[in-house]
Amino acid sequence: AAMAATVARFEHIDPQAVGNQRRIASEEEVEQGNYLARLAALGLAADGDDPATLRLIETLQENERDGLDYGGADASFELLARKSLGTLPNFFRLDSFRVIDERRIDPRGNLVTLSEASVRVQVGQNRHMMVAEGAGPVHALDVALRKALADAYPALDDLRLIDYKVRILNSEGGTKARIRVMIDSTDGVDNWSTVGVSDNVIDASYSALHDGIVYKLLRDDLKRQANGGN
Repeated sequence: AAMAATVARFEHIDPQAVGNQRRIASEEEVEQGNYLARLAALGLAADGDDPATLRLIETLQENERDGLDYGGADASFELLARKSLGTLPNFFRLDSFRVIDERRIDPRGNLVTLSEASVRVQVGQNRHMMVAEGAGPVHALDVALRKALADAYPALDDLRLIDYKVRILNSEGGTKARIRVMIDSTDGVDNWSTVGVSDNVIDASYSALHDGIVYKLLRDDLKRQANGGN
C-alpha cells in the first residue's frame, strides 16, 4: 500500500487507463541510466545500445563490486571511460616502481624512519628513472613519479595532493585486508578526486596517484585543444 501511494504521487494518470502497464526499473537499469547520464555530462558517447558503451558499463560495475567507488572519484570515472572508449591519450607508461622503508637509529641516537621510492616510466620513446625520498612511502612515490615526468610535463609542478583517505573494505582480513585509497588533488585552479583499490596499500595509492596525474595532463590537453592548440 505504501509503495502504491508513493507511485501515485508521480503518475498523472493510471497507465492502464491509456492502454499501458506500470513498469518499475530494476536496480541494474537504474545504475546503467546513472552511468549513461554521467557519460553524457562529460560529452562522451552515451548510447545504451552501443557495444563499447555496454562493455564500459560492465567494467564499471565489475570494478565497483571489487571495491572501487566512482561516486566520489569523478576523475577516475572519466579516465576509465575515455580509455575504454579510445579517447584517452597515452601520456606515459609505468615500467616499474619500488618503495623502501627503513626504520633505524641515526648517528645521533634518534629513531628515524626513511622512505625512498624509485620509478621507471616511458614517455613516448624516452625512458626516465628517478629516485626520491619522502615523508612516508606514498609521499616518496609521489615525488619520484612527478620528478620522472617533470621534463616532459613541467605543468605537473602545480599539482598538489590535498587529501588522502584510506578505508579497509574487509575488516576480517586484518593486515591483509583489501584497501581503498581516495586522493583529492588540485592544481590551484581545479580540484578532483581519484581512487585505487588493492590488497596492497602502496599499490592502491599508486593507482590513485597515477589517475590524479593523468587527469591533470588530460585537463591541460583539453584546454589546449579548446584554445586552438595553443
